[in-house]
Amino acid sequence: MKKYCFGIDVGGTSVKCGLFSAEGDVLDKWEIPTRTEDNGVNILPDVADAINRKIEEKKLDKEEIAGIGIGVPGPVNENGEVPCAVNLHWGYVNIAGDMERLTGLPVKAGNDANVAALGELWKGGGAGYHSLIMVTLGTGVGGGIIINDKIVAGSHGAGGEIGHAHVEDAITDPCNCGNCGCLEQVASATGIVRLAKEELSASEEQSLLREGKISAKRVWDAVKEGDALAIRVAERFGEYLGKTLAVLATVSDPQVIVIGGGVSKAGQILLDYITGPYQKYAFSACRGTEFALATLGNDAGIYGAARMVL
Repeated sequence: MKKYCFGIDVGGTSVKCGLFSAEGDVLDKWEIPTRTEDNGVNILPDVADAINRKIEEKKLDKEEIAGIGIGVPGPVNENGEVPCAVNLHWGYVNIAGDMERLTGLPVKAGNDANVAALGELWKGGGAGYHSLIMVTLGTGVGGGIIINDKIVAGSHGAGGEIGHAHVEDAITDPCNCGNCGCLEQVASATGIVRLAKEELSASEEQSLLREGKISAKRVWDAVKEGDALAIRVAERFGEYLGKTLAVLATVSDPQVIVIGGGVSKAGQILLDYITGPYQKYAFSACRGTEFALATLGNDAGIYGAARMVL
């Protein structure tokens, strides 16, 4: 009888680690630094060492451990291999094979955003559903698609890369991916700042946003204060994201769309600006899709990684 598993979320600066019961309760969680120097050669050995030390500390029997789930910021194929992960300075890495060799435990690997989506489906904003689209609005825009409890990774491990859907022909400066006009450029925290600067430069209208440095949080705080210019920014943001989600819904037909990431801390008002455009553009059969805010925060990745194993 398997009693435990590990969920690992590898980020560019730190690795979040969790020890879970087979029922999905987190028994312990901790972090280690991500050592990306020397092309990230130390990352997996460091993670394996952290797991092995935790097994020793808790006096666990490896026969009772179902395995290790691990999410990484890059495309991951069904064999647990990543062709490259820029933020980790990796080229090709066989994550599953290397971790199995280092720990002696079964390993499943996935893209970090897809894995976080699985976590939210299991224990977060999507709990009780079986199919979702998750969007994470932070410095960039991440995403994950789960259909009938299975991650949609695609043939190149790039399924769910929502932030790189093309949404605006007029943008001529490149996104981090190299293309122009990506959703990430207008719906992330930095994208919201871009829209705010455009609105501010287009008029001399009074606005709370003319005072101090602009940030996504300040935009949403100003929206809550009824600031007309900030409201226009929110409307443009909502139009871009709601319209994109309506297109994605025709492909995946989710039960729920979960919005997470730092920008989602604005709360329900954020959803209010997304759901209107979504309803306007959605195919009739998809208009009943629910919207919810993510609830697991930075722990979504370790929950989802554990779920892959369990």
